[in-house]
Amino acid sequence: MKLPKLYFLTIFLFLTFFSCSESKGEIDTSDDEPDSSNEPTVENILLADPTIFQHDGMYYLYGTSQGELTERGSGFLVFSSDDMENWEGPIGELDGFALKKGEAFGDQGFWAPQVFEYNNTFYMAYTANENIAIATSDSPLGPFTNSGEALEAPVKQIDPFVFFDNGKIYLYHVRLGEGNRIFVAEMNQDLSGIKPETLTECISAEEPWENTENAAWPVAEGPTVLKRNDIYYLIYSANDFRNPDYAVGYATSDSPLGPWEKSENSPIIDKNITGENGSGHGDVMFDENGEMQYVLHTHFSNASVHPRKTAVIQLDFQEDGEGNEILKADEETFTFLESNKE
Repeated sequence: MKLPKLYFLTIFLFLTFFSCSESKGEIDTSDDEPDSSNEPTVENILLADPTIFQHDGMYYLYGTSQGELTERGSGFLVFSSDDMENWEGPIGELDGFALKKGEAFGDQGFWAPQVFEYNNTFYMAYTANENIAIATSDSPLGPFTNSGEALEAPVKQIDPFVFFDNGKIYLYHVRLGEGNRIFVAEMNQDLSGIKPETLTECISAEEPWENTENAAWPVAEGPTVLKRNDIYYLIYSANDFRNPDYAVGYATSDSPLGPWEKSENSPIIDKNITGENGSGHGDVMFDENGEMQYVLHTHFSNASVHPRKTAVIQLDFQEDGEGNEILKADEETFTFLESNKE
């Protein structure tokens, strides 16, 4: 049967219109879909033994490199944030490093830095080769440098914390001998060393919570000191860092040299508070709102210690039943620190 030409023309126009409508619909749909190819990814910051230094409205985070960060080299990387929530980095002056191997003392074991400002210069106290060294810079981003020498000491020592009080300077640190034990000594005003005659032991790990595995080498380490109402608070960590029971406690004194009385409320930060194994070894800082924060590390997971993850939790002074001030951590504020990665 021969069909009329008008029939074929009608079919052609219908198919053409339908095809154009489908194509237009596909274009509109794709325009509505967000392009996520350039959006930054967020990942945990993997710094152990962390510290945060605040300067001119910015927060600078340093610590012992872990995980993929160790592939960048040896030294101390630095991250920055203007709100303690959104972190960028590493952004140090030396390929992300604030202090890099070859620019200062040490060729291995770069651990537990502390950064502070003194006489209009930025200082970093740090551990390398199981010795303590001091480096300087004109910026929190580095480069921090020194003469290549460590502080003189007859023993191995780690975990420095420099504390200023009433015109004097004190170096709290850990000495390695019959365990990790916390000591303090007054420093020279130029930070070139300690006054040996002032060296005093503060505390060692003797309480049950401080050595849950009954290890032959007990560990008390990571000292941080603050002063409130003429009372000195020595915050420290105990147990081997690989132990899930690694935790934070504190002791008090009416003198920066002690003697120290350990708090019955310790530990104040542990896996029961954070929900994470190996919670400890950090530093105290005060944010722009005056809130006291403790930056610390945790194990990577219940099954793995490394790489350790960086976190923060708020500390508060509260009154106990007898009207005495005690330190407590607010478990609701515990959070991991994350960085934006393009």
